[in-house]
Amino acid sequence: MNLYKLTQNYQNVVEIAEQLDAETLKDTLDSIDEAINVKVENTAYVIKTLEANVAAIDTEIKRLQAMKSAQTNNVKNLKLYIQESMEKVGLDNVQGKLIKVAIQNNPQSVRVDNEEALKEYMVEQPKKLDKRSLLEDLKQGVEVYGAELQQTRSLRIK
Repeated sequence: MNLYKLTQNYQNVVEIAEQLDAETLKDTLDSIDEAINVKVENTAYVIKTLEANVAAIDTEIKRLQAMKSAQTNNVKNLKLYIQESMEKVGLDNVQGKLIKVAIQNNPQSVRVDNEEALKEYMVEQPKKLDKRSLLEDLKQGVEVYGAELQQTRSLRIK
């Protein structure tokens, strides 16, 4: 029986509790509690296993991201090496048997030397709520219109 059904059974017993004698009610509730406890415990084991898998995946992602970053830097450095070497000897392109290497002009771009001198090109950024300082003020008892402290609940498995 799944946890949903056990919970439903428990609620049904609570609804008809006044019609049962004390001993029958106690035995029924004990059997449901025991079954619910086993289901909750087993489900918690599954959650722990999944959390361990997530942690292992995170570690592997970090390892692969580091590997990707190293490979990207190698590509960048090798391209720069080839470009500098070709420019030193005055080559704009090299045609190999299977590959062609060429140096070409990129699209024009802007290099900024002094941002202060370019105020008419500045763009306003959208406002962002500082929830950290808001939380601190609310914790210290400051009345803030439009916000309040809330206490939520969540499941912890230890």
